[in-house]
Amino acid sequence: FCLSRGLGDVYKRQYIHTVDDMVDTAGTLCKAVDVLLEQGARRVFAFCSHGVLSGPAASRIKSSQLTELVILDTIPLSKECMVSTVIVVVVSEQYFYIMNIL
Repeated sequence: FCLSRGLGDVYKRQYIHTVDDMVDTAGTLCKAVDVLLEQGARRVFAFCSHGVLSGPAASRIKSSQLTELVILDTIPLSKECMVSTVIVVVVSEQYFYIMNIL
């Protein structure tokens, strides 16, 4: 998404949420967090469906100022990516159950 415009007024907002379908190397996500905090946001939470989290993603997330990254368990995460700011929501069992009854 565009980081230079279209953010709206984030100054002194307590919670800012970013939503994406996938986070791979977390470069764009961490840059968005930096921009939102520079714009005056107090905390930034991110949500994504698929946490690929490849390459430098784990170190980027660890060193970022991201408050939390909530992802679905559609892709297994390595131990390196299981950091305190990453929260995994389990949906795979429900998904496979639904797919088997259709």
